[in-house]
This record gives sequence, structure tokens and C-alpha cells, in this order.
Amino acid sequence: MSEIKFDLQPVTKKPSRKYRKGSKYDPILDSFMSGEYNLVKVEVENKDANYLRTQLNKRIEARDIGEKVKVSVVNNVAYLEKM
Repeated sequence: MSEIKFDLQPVTKKPSRKYRKGSKYDPILDSFMSGEYNLVKVEVENKDANYLRTQLNKRIEARDIGEKVKVSVVNNVAYLEKM
């Protein structure tokens, strides 16, 4: 077997994943955050609820608002909830 060269460097934590600066899903979060309701059903034309949850969770993580907003799916319907 041939040897390979490598290098190991200690780190204190993994960097957070980088997401785009903006998204077409940001207006959904902006509208919800500025709205008066604590729980809303979210529907986007031609998008499955589980796909929508994934995209909204990415934006929530990128905007660091996970302690304020939660997205969930029940019976193939996506919901946004203020914490």
C-alpha cells in the first residue's frame, strides 16, 4: 500500500452552514414575524408541505431566528409558530 500525506488540525467547533443572503421564502417569514397571529398555516402553490418545511427551516437557521419561530408539518400541512 502507498502512503498518503495528510494533516489534522484541532478545532473548537464546526462552522455553521452558509446559506444565500436572500430567498424567495424570506417574505413568508417576514410577514409571519410582523403579523399578529402566533400560529398560521402556510401554503405555497405547487410546493409540498415537507419541502416547504425544509426551505423555511434553512431560512430560519440562516437568519438565526430559531428561538423565535418553528415550522412543522401535520397531515401534509405546514405550520409556522411563534415561540
